[in-house]
Amino acid sequence: MSYGKNAKKLAKFVPLTGLAQAALMDARVVEAGKSKIAPVLKQRTLKTLTRAVGVGLHSGQRVEITLRPAQPDTGIVFRRVDLPEPVDIPVSTLAVTDTRMASTISSGNAKVHTVEHLMSACAGLGVDNLYVDITAEEVPILDGSASSFVFLLQSAGIVFQEAPRRFIRLLKPVEVRQGQGDTEKWARLEPYHGYRLSFEIDFSHPAVDSTGQRVLFDMSVDSYSKDIARARTFGFTKDVEMMRANGLALGGGLDNAIVMDDYKVLNAGGLRYDDEFVKHKILDAMGDLYLVGKPLLASYSAFRSGHALNNLLLRELLNHPDAWDVVTFDDEKKAPKGFAQMAHAW
Repeated sequence: MSYGKNAKKLAKFVPLTGLAQAALMDARVVEAGKSKIAPVLKQRTLKTLTRAVGVGLHSGQRVEITLRPAQPDTGIVFRRVDLPEPVDIPVSTLAVTDTRMASTISSGNAKVHTVEHLMSACAGLGVDNLYVDITAEEVPILDGSASSFVFLLQSAGIVFQEAPRRFIRLLKPVEVRQGQGDTEKWARLEPYHGYRLSFEIDFSHPAVDSTGQRVLFDMSVDSYSKDIARARTFGFTKDVEMMRANGLALGGGLDNAIVMDDYKVLNAGGLRYDDEFVKHKILDAMGDLYLVGKPLLASYSAFRSGHALNNLLLRELLNHPDAWDVVTFDDEKKAPKGFAQMAHAW
């Protein structure tokens, strides 16, 4: 199916499945910085496969994942290989079906929970195409951050592919808001030649309040591996009983999360960053936003946002076809600074 010139009109009337969303985006590609001799900014995948074994944060189940190279324009596809017949779940905004404490993607009855940390690592390292074979319904939490996934991806090797890298470029601001006063939270995307994220938290907890509350991270000048990837998920002991009664946090503990009582951090090693809490929110947002299926050229800012609001922001973006287009860079020198280079290890 080709949307062609009618892509914008169809977007207003036809609910987009994951495949239709991809077709719509591909129908609206604009060449940026076109040159006959300059190198094209290319897509990336893995050089070879790599594996990891762990437990799900919420399910507590043992799970193995295998990360495999994928052809250009495949995107990131989770494959439930434990089912009688394996089921592919390509990532997309509309594939997100649950945002309670994590981002869950689905295809039919097949689901994969807690995809955001792996997706964040893929966004931070610029991996476009990847198969993720998984033997249970939840991605392993490993150490509670994205650093283990960064290690896996870099150990497998990241290679360029003979296809131009496609970006979703913001043309107009898009925003979502919920609540008022003490319950207000919001998230916003604005035009920006690069990828920049700003986040502010407000937890009213002594251990959190004593750390940095706001972080600005720019992919063009900062290092994802050094500055963001090691920030761990966090939780409060007072919430554990309620969460476990609802089938959540069954695999959580001090080895894969920052845990706090009413006053302090309980982990013997303390924090990895002075502002680890808000940096983990940046980490999560990068994973949530990469579920749109392509890297963003945008400035993201948020206050008290989470998985649900991040997904609502992407849905709001797709509901306004005049607020974005899809671009490639036929001259990588015209791409935002830092996007043409491979991400370095720590």
